[in-house]
Amino acid sequence: MRLFVAVVPPQEVVEDLSEFVEPRRDHPDDDIRWAADEHWHLTLAFLDEVPDWKTEELEERLELAAKRQRPFELQLAGAGAFPGVPDARVLYAGVRDETESLKHLAMTTRSAASRAGVTVEGRKFTPHLTLARVRRPIDVTKWVRVFDTYNGPVWTAGSLQLIESRLGEGPGHSAAYITVGEWDFLG
Repeated sequence: MRLFVAVVPPQEVVEDLSEFVEPRRDHPDDDIRWAADEHWHLTLAFLDEVPDWKTEELEERLELAAKRQRPFELQLAGAGAFPGVPDARVLYAGVRDETESLKHLAMTTRSAASRAGVTVEGRKFTPHLTLARVRRPIDVTKWVRVFDTYNGPVWTAGSLQLIESRLGEGPGHSAAYITVGEWDFLG
């Protein structure tokens, strides 16, 4: 299974961002593929392919990590691009996290996965929510300027999700995301 660990914004946060994004989706740029609202999440650890026999231990360790975590406040605000604005492949909304709890949670979930014998993708953690992917690297300065003005509602992150990504099984041959485990923060 292709798996990742994420914090998923509540519906009211998704709806607020969706209202801001919606007029931009109609922009006639064939190179930009906007992410579906139901796919919006904050990835903590990308695990790629995980054998079925490792998932039980992975889930147990993620549950322990969640039990130690206190709920914390987050806000979608600002924007950026990977690998950079002049040669973007991904346009994203930034995340305001005053306590850096999301960064700490990313470290603990990555550590939990490693202890379960699951390989974690090694990129440096940058809190973000993917808004769009770009077919070929392009300069997205204008888009970053537009989304940099966005300041969404503050919400309390209260759980951690383990999500399976099934490539090509979603609408329009996109990925289908299925939550296979969710654990509340109890710290």
